[in-house]
Amino acid sequence: MGNLEIVFKKAVENDIPELTEVMTRAFDDDTRRFRGNPAGGGPPGYNTGDFLRKWMGPGICYRITKGDKVVGGFIVFINKDGNNILGSIWVDPQYQNLGIGTEAIHFIEKTYPDAGKWSLGTPEWSTRNHHFYEKCGYKKVGEARNEEEDFTEFRYEKVMK
Repeated sequence: MGNLEIVFKKAVENDIPELTEVMTRAFDDDTRRFRGNPAGGGPPGYNTGDFLRKWMGPGICYRITKGDKVVGGFIVFINKDGNNILGSIWVDPQYQNLGIGTEAIHFIEKTYPDAGKWSLGTPEWSTRNHHFYEKCGYKKVGEARNEEEDFTEFRYEKVMK
């Protein structure tokens, strides 16, 4: 990754346009690779900023930077009972396979040490995500049909304590 440090910082409203650009590239890249479609594979509003505007309030959104460039982001939901949710994580396709996602997972786990469990969902067709989460210690615990977005979601969990 060169000598530029990866930095994780809580995102603010002004970060939404740049985070949305990166999110759009990441989700569209997945859609091209795994579904053969040019775009449109992200959650509703992923490419307009609406997704981030909706979830930044109830969740905590972070931007990931390398040098002065935003290269990704993620949203976590921290619950009082310690059963936390990794809502979404994305890395610009130009910066994938450099360990940034893995660093993000380590940052999340270190930043929220009281978590008893982390849960997440990812599309059944996104096999790269499955490999990534399993490499980070997550176990597939089930599947659920997402009627609104018309796909089956694989559910993953990582028990921390």
